[in-house]
Amino acid sequence: MEKETAEQLSLLGHPQRLAVFRLLMRRYPDRIPAGELASVLDIKASTMSAYLSALMRSRLIVQERSGTSLLYSVHMANVQRFFEYMLADCCRGRPEICMPFSTGSGTMSDRKFNVLFICTGNSARSIFAESIMRDVAGDRFNVFSAGTRPNSALNPFAIQVLKDKGHDVTPLRSKNVSEFSGPDAPDLDFVFTVCNQAANEECPAWEGQPVSGHWGMPDPVKAEGTDAQKALAFQQTYGALRNRILAFTALPISSLDRIGLQAAVDDIGRISAEDLA
Repeated sequence: MEKETAEQLSLLGHPQRLAVFRLLMRRYPDRIPAGELASVLDIKASTMSAYLSALMRSRLIVQERSGTSLLYSVHMANVQRFFEYMLADCCRGRPEICMPFSTGSGTMSDRKFNVLFICTGNSARSIFAESIMRDVAGDRFNVFSAGTRPNSALNPFAIQVLKDKGHDVTPLRSKNVSEFSGPDAPDLDFVFTVCNQAANEECPAWEGQPVSGHWGMPDPVKAEGTDAQKALAFQQTYGALRNRILAFTALPISSLDRIGLQAAVDDIGRISAEDLA
């Protein structure tokens, strides 16, 4: 184990290999094509192939074939073993020394939780999620949404869907994620990215180590065709997000430890949008 950990540390000591690993961690549990990784990180395809091969040899990531595509994802069990060894050996079994910010494995208290949904434009998917959770479980959650590069206006198709579903749209506005960092920001318990592009980007290191999840959804704003076809794309996105949120709000949050809660959030993220719609 010591030799393997030393090799893994050596690999992650390279800035670009570390960037690949961090991106795959942010997108977990997604499986990502090599071409997308290379495009997001602006790394040549041949160089990316070498980085991925090295990370696979270290057993930190795995490769799967889907048709003619090769997809990559974090090997979470091995990543956990890597950090467990570091905490047990280097920290001498005292994680509070090496990780004083850790919330540990205890259960979350029975209180009202703060939840943030993030997408790129904060004009459709994240405001769907904000509105749905506020109406479904607003007595248990304070709900916010934001964009990494918010649009100046909310998408009119999205607003119409929300109105048709009976949601109050008056509290909604496009916001930047920067509003949720700093001394005056709410302490976040959960942070969810609902689009791949937002998950690809570097977001703030959230104070308090909130439970995070990636629930990537296709962008209905990019739907083409007639107005009816575009409206259908928004309806499908709304339905898929609502089903994910219903699954999340049904979790016994106050009785789950942090590890179990994170696993449950990741399981919800593994359900495909088609199965949810």
